[in-house]
Amino acid sequence: MNYKIVNGSISFGAETVLEEINFEIKEKDKIAIVGRNGSGKTTFLKSIVDNSMLEEGIGEEKFGIYKQGSPNIGYLKQMEFENSNNTMLEEILKVYEPIIKLEEKIERLAKELENSQEEKLIKEYTNSLDRFEILGGYIYKKEYEIAIKKFGFTEADKTKRMDQFSGGQRTKIAFLKLLLSKPDILLLDEPTNHLDITAIEWLEGYLKDYPNAIVIVSHDRMFLDQIVNKVYEIEYATMTEYTGNYTKFEEQKRVNYEKQLKDYEYQQAEIKRLKAIADRFRYKPTKAKMALSKLKQIERMTIVEEPSKYDLKTFHTNFELKTESGKMVLTAKNLQIGYDKPIAEVSFELFRGQKLAIIGENGIGKSTLLKTLNGDIQKLGGEFEYGYHVEKGYFDQQMEFSNPENTVFDEFYEAFPNLTTTQIRTILGTFLFSGEDVLKKIKVLSGGEKGRLQLCKIFKKGFNLLLLDEPTNHMDIVGKESLENILKEYKGTLIFVSHDRYFVNKIADSLLIFEKDGVTYFNGTYGEYRRKIREQEEIGESNANLGKNGTTNISNKKVYVAQEESASNKKENTYFINKEKNRIKNKINKLESEIEEKEEQIKLLQEEMLQEEISTDYLKLKGIQDKIQELNQNIESRMEEWEELSNKI
Repeated sequence: MNYKIVNGSISFGAETVLEEINFEIKEKDKIAIVGRNGSGKTTFLKSIVDNSMLEEGIGEEKFGIYKQGSPNIGYLKQMEFENSNNTMLEEILKVYEPIIKLEEKIERLAKELENSQEEKLIKEYTNSLDRFEILGGYIYKKEYEIAIKKFGFTEADKTKRMDQFSGGQRTKIAFLKLLLSKPDILLLDEPTNHLDITAIEWLEGYLKDYPNAIVIVSHDRMFLDQIVNKVYEIEYATMTEYTGNYTKFEEQKRVNYEKQLKDYEYQQAEIKRLKAIADRFRYKPTKAKMALSKLKQIERMTIVEEPSKYDLKTFHTNFELKTESGKMVLTAKNLQIGYDKPIAEVSFELFRGQKLAIIGENGIGKSTLLKTLNGDIQKLGGEFEYGYHVEKGYFDQQMEFSNPENTVFDEFYEAFPNLTTTQIRTILGTFLFSGEDVLKKIKVLSGGEKGRLQLCKIFKKGFNLLLLDEPTNHMDIVGKESLENILKEYKGTLIFVSHDRYFVNKIADSLLIFEKDGVTYFNGTYGEYRRKIREQEEIGESNANLGKNGTTNISNKKVYVAQEESASNKKENTYFINKEKNRIKNKINKLESEIEEKEEQIKLLQEEMLQEEISTDYLKLKGIQDKIQELNQNIESRMEEWEELSNKI
């Protein structure tokens, strides 16, 4: 499979979005499309599906779109639900219609073979079995069951009608259908948006092993690093290709820029030197020939263009705290959060200057905790208390404003009426609201613009505690890096919710991890947390000191970080947890051995089926196939048990 665009461009009326497109997708390529917000990334994805959007570019090569074969292109915008009365499972199973029909055919052929031993029938039966295995017939049920679970849907959700799901849930189901349909070219536009970390990590693994080509538009740097092997950057309406993942792209871009700048500066200095010699001697008869040769030397040069500077235009601020808080900023003890009933219970202490990230699955209390701490909803039990001189600012991911008819200028003026017009325009300018932008009404702003305005107001207030709920939503990579730099320099205390693991790892020095069976406090960075988890998985050891200055005691759905737990209790907890971990680890090893053994048995039986005396004898063939089916079911049950035990670890 090969898909290629040569010297293409995209325009809307007089506006050129992309002026020179040279792009290629090879079989199994994992490609990232990166660039600033508004650079044309999503538009380009659409043009891969709808080639009528493309026209001749400004390059010298002949414009063309070349496709080897007839690649099936999958794009989320194309995924529709024809019947809203269908259940979620019925919609998912549409993806597997060829496998399901083949499964029904095999069952029908098996019944026919009970009464007939025709060679033609036996051959059709064996060919169907081979085709069934190639299509993934023995694993497709396991595949969609895992995907449904990882995307946060429950067993009960499978039987719910599509019209009973929210718009966001329907989008996730459409996304699942797209992934499981495995098109030849899979187009993904910001696939990690609105997914929690658990789902993102599963999606990473799925896409790394994806058998066909993928083109991804994403601002999630860690996600891109894990998956892609090629990057196309859109900058100044032009596409540039880089080999490697996102980190390699950044390195190559910097090296290329520095080399081109150095070559340009060297050539300009050489041109200046040659011109000076020519000007000096052109009117001296004895030197005129030499002067002319210097001018000819300049003419023969291949001119090196001055490299374009990186498009790094972004917001910035000089963050100053109005007052400093006391050492103890926040104490929460057995704090129950939720609306009608508690959905989580947390206990932790927060000290001045600490940066705490709240991570975990969707829908189990992360944003609810921030709303409770901000006073937007009432606590349902337990207690929390702010320390001395704490002044908090809250960033709401919904970015709701009290008056959407306000202009950007009016919104900021109402918050800071003592500032002059010039001062307000200057401050807004640092957050990319310049000229006529300040006269835009709130209701017409993009998500990114609303986010910048909200942050601008919060930063100007000079709070010493920030509660930020998904602050990087709608930001491009340069914007995220700018916010990272601001928050790293911030001298106050920070609590924030984010699914961006790169952002979390750069900012947070401690974590609150929300899971279905409780909330865990971890004193360390996200990278340290992931390393600790991997170590425990690999060597079966437990970390009994996940909490700050103490151990974590888990009971039902709560975690309390005990600040004064004795050393003997630590040893005792470590002993019992290690003992249980080792027991589970041994069971997992045993299951893996059993699975390998049964897979080897299947392999031998499949080889036996190829023998001429077996392939022409229906009864023997049917007996072997029944054994294979039984072994596959056995493997599946062991895989389920293996997954449950792995989750426990």
